[in-house]
Formats: sequence, structure tokens, C-alpha cells
Amino acid sequence: MSLTTKIETPSVTYEQPIGLYIDGQWVKGKEGKTFETINPTNEKPIVAVHEAGPDDVDIAVSAARKALNGVWAETLPSARGQMLMKLADLFDEHVDTLAAIESLDNGKALSMAKVDVGLSSGCLRYYGGWADKIHGKVIDTDPETFNYTRHEPVGVCGQIIPWNFPLLMWAWKIGPALATGNTVVLKTAEQTPLSALYAATLCEKAGIPAGVVNILSGFGKTAGAAIASHMGIDKVAFTGSTVVGRTILQAAAKSNLKKVTLELGGKSPNIVFNDANIEDAISWVNFGIFFNHGQCCSAGSRIYVQEGIYDEFIEKFKARTAKNVVGDPFAKDTFQGPQVSQLQYDRIMAYIKAGKDAGAKVETGGERHGDKGYFIQPTIFSGVSDDMKIMQEEIFGPVCSISKFKTEDEAIKAGNETTYGLAAAVHTTDLNTAIRVSNKLKAGTVWVNSYNLLSHQVPFGGFKESGIGRELGKYALANYTQVKSVRMRLGSALFG
Repeated sequence: MSLTTKIETPSVTYEQPIGLYIDGQWVKGKEGKTFETINPTNEKPIVAVHEAGPDDVDIAVSAARKALNGVWAETLPSARGQMLMKLADLFDEHVDTLAAIESLDNGKALSMAKVDVGLSSGCLRYYGGWADKIHGKVIDTDPETFNYTRHEPVGVCGQIIPWNFPLLMWAWKIGPALATGNTVVLKTAEQTPLSALYAATLCEKAGIPAGVVNILSGFGKTAGAAIASHMGIDKVAFTGSTVVGRTILQAAAKSNLKKVTLELGGKSPNIVFNDANIEDAISWVNFGIFFNHGQCCSAGSRIYVQEGIYDEFIEKFKARTAKNVVGDPFAKDTFQGPQVSQLQYDRIMAYIKAGKDAGAKVETGGERHGDKGYFIQPTIFSGVSDDMKIMQEEIFGPVCSISKFKTEDEAIKAGNETTYGLAAAVHTTDLNTAIRVSNKLKAGTVWVNSYNLLSHQVPFGGFKESGIGRELGKYALANYTQVKSVRMRLGSALFG
């Protein structure tokens, strides 16, 4: 069986790798299994890829360890940076292909997928710049001692990425790990393996040595579990649900107490005050919940609107939502494509039914869109109380709930009454209100008069059950390094 296959998309035709990428080679899984990835637009199989199991994880970890202690340890930091920058350039050169793969496999609009590719290359280029700037300090304690610190690689890093931003999460994980001198065993989401596999071919072209990056397609309960509990993996990074994050944290603790970073779920409050520019606020609220089909951990799904503009806001928000084009991701004007899978579609529709059953009012949407593919109408619920399931649990789809508030303190209290703390937003024209409320919201990111603005220079991560650690920016580097202190007694034989 060939380890590549030709795939035709509405925008490009390309060669798709379907094997496992281990130690610089394309190989079949040891168990000989494959699984199909499904096109969410038409519910038909795209291609079958080889499935990694625990034995394949073992082989990949061995390859990563060999590279860590060999060729990668001998690679200058500046050379690591040049490789990452070359990889970023290759992403830019292959933007049409990478974006088409994302649209085909994930269902996101092609225009949005191209933005993802640009953000991915920017992230890789940013961390390429950091590679030769990671250093410790000289610490003066007393005249008889010379002290310095070193920031050393953690080691072999297991990385498990989600299906909602397959390529972007690949870059978020690979960039800081390689910049700091680590090697990687990365498992894709079983729903969206294709772009990560194609990106592995670009790693080869960028000159990244064999064994430094290993890419496995597989399932969470087998390959993912093997990574989380592997005694040869020094650190695991996971982006996904809080439920799975707990199991990974437990597995890491029960194995070799490996370091863990987790970027988990969210139920983010989006607070609109009476004095907000209502047109701008509605535009950002619309983007905050319906961007990426609502399949976004930071989605602004809990919308709190102050009573003075509540009725006007709902009517204008409904009108704005009606302009969101739902359809074929390869169509030029599409904003919202299908949900990623049948399972995800069913989960979202179950939440919509729960909202209806609880007595929330459907302002718009609430039904399937079309009769083929996993499409769901953009859905707005109003009159939602804080105890309703749709206000408390992460839906991960194009569904939002609107609630009315009177005072600032009431909005802050409601916004913080959740187990999550990934993101939030404040819409107001009063600077004092913006700062005061932002400082009181328990969230890792607070947007003011905007939403879902992410930059590779700015850290991202959650409070409470939304995770551990930070991704992006300088802050992410700490997750991939460990600090060694070296202390020399000046009166020793070493100094004469």
C-alpha cells in the first residue's frame, strides 16, 4: 500500500501523505490498521490514514530520544532558528495547499483556513527568532562563589492537538518546543490528521533532522493514552476538552511525573454595557461566537447585555447573524462551514434541544442547515438563566445564550460563576469600566471592544479548569525549558 495518495479539492490537487512520520521516514503502523477521515461537507470518506498504536509511540519516542541526545543536541541554537524560519517560509509557499487541506478535512471556510496558515507561519517564524536568545543569568551571592543558570530543554515532548485548528495548534506546539531544543512526538486529532502529515513533508524540506519531529495519526484512547503515560516522554502538552485534560494529568502523575501544559475548555462571558458602540459590539459578538463554526475554546458563548440596550441589541444581533453565510467551505462568500463530525453535530443539536426544553427562547436558528453535511444554523437563545445547561456547559458549536443584567457588579458576578476561565470580553466606551471589569474577571484573556484576537507574541491560556500553563509569547518558552543552577566556589582547585 502506497504511503501517499493524490487528492483533488475544489482549489488544488496535491499528494497527501497517509503514513506515520517517524524518524524521518514514512511508515505503516505496527498493527497494520488504518482509519478513514471524513469530509464534513458531504459526509463521505476522504482517505484512509495509517493508525498509530502504543508500539508506534514507543518507536517514535526512541527516535526522538536518539535525536535529542545526538544530532539535535549538536545543532546550534541559531541553526534551529533558521530551520524554523525556513519552515515558516515553506508554509507561506504552500498556503493554497495547506488551506485546502484544512477546509477539506475540517470544514472551515477556505478564507479562514488561509488566515490560519498565515498565523501558523507567523508563530513558527516568531519562535525561530527566539531560538538563540534563550539564556540564563549570572547571580551574585558572595565574593567566594560564581553562580549561573542555564535554561535547558525538557527533553522528549509528547504533544496532542485538537481538530478545531489542526495546523495552527501544530505550529503552537512545534514552534516553542524546537526553539528550546526539545524533540517532539505529536499526535493529531483523529478527525483531522491530514494537514499535520503534509506539514511533516515541509519539516524535511526545512532541513529539520530525522527524529526531531515525529507525527502520528491515531486515537486518544490508544495513541494519546500511550503518550500521556509513556515513561520515555518528559513533558506532555494537550489542547482539548477539560474531561480529557484530567485523564492526561492523572496519567502524567502516575507515570514519571512528566511536566504538563493543558489548554482546555471554556464558557466565556461576553459583556456588553449600555454605553458600548452597539454596532461595533454586535460585530465582535457575532465573530466571537460564530467564528470557526463556534468550534473555539474561547468562544464568547455567554452574552450578558445591560438592560438599557437589551432589546435593541437582540434585534440588531439577529439581523447581523442572518448575514453569516453557511455553506460549502470552498465557496468564496462562506463564513460558516459544517461542524467537524457527526458526533459533534449530534452533541450540539442535543444542547439546542436542552435549551428549548428548559424554556429559553430561540431568537434565530436552532435547526439543521440543509440536508447534507454536518451544518447547523447559527443559533441565538435569549431569556436564558444562569442555571440552564446551555449557559453552564461548553457547547462547542454555533450556539450562544443571551442574558440581561442591571449593574456592573451583577455582570462580573455572573461572568465569574463558571468552572472555566479561558477568556472573556468587555464592550464599553468608558476606559475606567474597561479596566475595572477586565481586572475582576477570572479569565486568562480579556478582550476589550473586540474578540478572538490572537497574536503569537501574546500569551494565551486559562484560569481555573481551563488549563495549566501558557502558550504563545515568551511565556510559552518556560513550559519547554528547565532551569539548572551551577554554583562554583572560587577558592576551589578549579580556579587555582
